[in-house]
Amino acid sequence: MRSRKSSVPEQMSLHFDVTGLVAGVDEAGRGPLAGPVVAAAVILDDLHPIAGLRDSKQLSARRRDQLYDEIRAKALCCCIAEASVEEIDQLNILHATMLAMRRAVEGLRLPPAKVLVDGNRLPVLKVPGEAIVKGDAKVPAISAASILAKVHRDRLCEDMHARWPDYGFATHKGYPTAEHLAALRTHGASPVHRRSFGPVRAALQERA
Repeated sequence: MRSRKSSVPEQMSLHFDVTGLVAGVDEAGRGPLAGPVVAAAVILDDLHPIAGLRDSKQLSARRRDQLYDEIRAKALCCCIAEASVEEIDQLNILHATMLAMRRAVEGLRLPPAKVLVDGNRLPVLKVPGEAIVKGDAKVPAISAASILAKVHRDRLCEDMHARWPDYGFATHKGYPTAEHLAALRTHGASPVHRRSFGPVRAALQERA
């Protein structure tokens, strides 16, 4: 995929405790060739713990759906946000992911005192933050955000499949499987494909 040379603004990591609400943040959909990238921010309620929170990739689809509903019901607040295909193609996927994360945090009903983000990069925020590698497996609030983002994006892929069934979005969720690449070569790119990504660009050039 194409990468631009402009640098991503980074926020200084926070390595000391802050009093107040803590939000966990994670994303879904950086690797697929189609659809928006999704981010979620969650502030959990210590008085209403949720059992079984972990990295969304370690859960079955059925269990993710169950936890999605439980998180939405029990969390103090949460927000799911997106960066569109157009924004991904304009900014590149890294910048678009940071944008979706920032939108998720800014959309929280309650302002956090600190934000914990899965990975090794932070979006620019108005509050202190810390990036935690493999945080979705270590921090319950990040695990919850991982689940919300994953389920939301999977449901978007179901909607995409209903509109463009030739591509098989319901099966591969937009990832570059052999089935998906074959569909791209046969049908070209749909309106939800990321044209800045190499396999999509190659398929368009091949058809041209």
